[in-house]
Amino acid sequence: MKKKIAIIMGGYSSEYQISLKSGNVVYESLDTEKYEPFRVHIFKNKWCYVDDNGQEFLINKNDFSANINGHKLKFDCVFNAIHGSPGEDGYMQAYFELLDIPHTGCTMYQAALTFNKRDLISTLKPYGIKTAQNYFLNYGDFINEDEIISKVGLPCFVKANKAGSSFGITKVYKKENLKDAVEKAFEEDNEIIIESFLDGTEVSVGVISYNNETLVLPITEIVSENDFFDYQAKYEGKSQEITPARITKEQKEKVSAVAKKIYAILKMKGFTRSEFIFQDGEPYFLEMNTVPGLTKESILPQQANEAGITLKSLFSNAIEEGLQN
Repeated sequence: MKKKIAIIMGGYSSEYQISLKSGNVVYESLDTEKYEPFRVHIFKNKWCYVDDNGQEFLINKNDFSANINGHKLKFDCVFNAIHGSPGEDGYMQAYFELLDIPHTGCTMYQAALTFNKRDLISTLKPYGIKTAQNYFLNYGDFINEDEIISKVGLPCFVKANKAGSSFGITKVYKKENLKDAVEKAFEEDNEIIIESFLDGTEVSVGVISYNNETLVLPITEIVSENDFFDYQAKYEGKSQEITPARITKEQKEKVSAVAKKIYAILKMKGFTRSEFIFQDGEPYFLEMNTVPGLTKESILPQQANEAGITLKSLFSNAIEEGLQN
């Protein structure tokens, strides 16, 4: 009998539209000889299964089921395609783990830790992982521009601590623009991180669990037409994403080893995509995504394709590992 797979998509953050695209790619790519896929929209005002005709059936949050014309629909596994909250920050993972429903990807703790850039950096530093200089602010803190600039310098990046897809991020060149950038970041999150500017080649490294082994995918070089890899660059074609990256063999070996080390330190599962910038030949870690984009424009599918892994195989493997776990 085919396994019933709920593909959860949407979410509560600014990334919900990207998540809907990712979820639909999963829906269209699943092996229908093995799985019966169901689109499940997760929004603050409703959770619902949406059929191919657009008809909605509310999800019962007590057991994550739906009533379809008097028949109770339950799922064998959940494929998580929610970027941002509540799919990438641990809430959905905790919910499914409490209900004992298998799901793709990492556990609640791993998701919560990696979604919080400040806490993730703090966790990795004792292991010798290089990062930019950073400064943290909570909402309501006094903003001391001179202190911030003395630590991180100019230009610098101001970004939400818990957000993705470059929402709320600003590159700041002048002291007088710092407060406006902070206010913009606080629109996305009540914690922000301010980082020194690293001038070098940016790469994205996919590390996944595939056939029960940790696999580093071909590396992607990011060349943005904009000032940095912002939302337009990521999703509106304002960048070149070159796979494999035009880096030296030594650089490839270094960043692959660091990315794999981080995956192991965090006891990670499922898909991850980590961002690095090379400074003086050394890879500096920026952040990790545990529910990376799966749209046709997204980096991880490009990397899988370069490695000879089809989306059908990639998604099937994620489901089977979720069922095993």
